[in-house]
Amino acid sequence: MSNEADHFYHRQDLDVQVLIAENRGDELTDILVEALYDAFRILRDEAEGETLH
Repeated sequence: MSNEADHFYHRQDLDVQVLIAENRGDELTDILVEALYDAFRILRDEAEGETLH
């Protein structure tokens, strides 16, 4: 993994820690829900491309 990717994930971890420490759970929940929607969208898009027999 490149240093740039390591820095991105480290920064992301720090951002989550700040949200938790500052008791900003609503913002953290919004971020997590959006990430889940993105993951489900990606899975749906991949499944639509498959041919079922």
